[in-house]
Amino acid sequence: MSRKAAKTPAAGRGVQDISLARRAQLDAGAPASNLTECLAVDFAALMAVAVPQAGADAAAAMRAASAQGISRRMALAGALMLERLGPAGFDALRGHASDTVRGWACFMAGAMPGLDLEARLRLIRPLADDAHFGVREWVWMALRPGLAAELRRSVALLTPWTKEPSERLRRFASESLRPRGVWCAHIAELKADPGIGLPLLAPLRADPSVYVQDSVANWLNDASKDQPDWVRGVCARWQADAPAEATLRICRRALRTVGA
Repeated sequence: MSRKAAKTPAAGRGVQDISLARRAQLDAGAPASNLTECLAVDFAALMAVAVPQAGADAAAAMRAASAQGISRRMALAGALMLERLGPAGFDALRGHASDTVRGWACFMAGAMPGLDLEARLRLIRPLADDAHFGVREWVWMALRPGLAAELRRSVALLTPWTKEPSERLRRFASESLRPRGVWCAHIAELKADPGIGLPLLAPLRADPSVYVQDSVANWLNDASKDQPDWVRGVCARWQADAPAEATLRICRRALRTVGA
């Protein structure tokens, strides 16, 4: 999960610094204010309160998985919700006050059977535009395996998102298919040929949003780990074409580990 989501409150020093009272609020469904609070949520306790219809054994399964990393627990929770509530349960969870519960809905959507890629993107679009930074991270992580499995189709479907008025949707278009990404599997095809993703990056090369700029720069920096000359070439072309300040910022950040 990115620590630099737009308008994200600063995280605390650590989970141990969160008061018991605040942790109780989070476990009862209050939205997290920062990444540290996201990590502090007791999934079993929250599930018992927020989705009691899933059954006590679902909460018990989450309790048994408490030592696993948060990404695996999110995926497990989504799978349990889909199994217990069925696809219809998605509508109930996607509007919940808890960002964690909405995150479970993201993973429900990612695992929901019988949807083609276009329908799945249409389903998660409101979550990709969610006001909470955490939900916006979970949604691309939940969709990423399916997007990577149909990479060229995904690029074609997401390219129009780069023209959306919402910076959150524009950012989803680039962030979801980063070659390496954060807390997720790498996309080998993009590591070998990052040019496949250029239709998503080029329209955003002068984006006015820092949130989007950082995503594009990080995409290119990911690519530079395997194809540094390609990234240098892209940045050289962008900077030679009457670049905006946003473009220059993107290129500086893209090249931060390889140099010009």
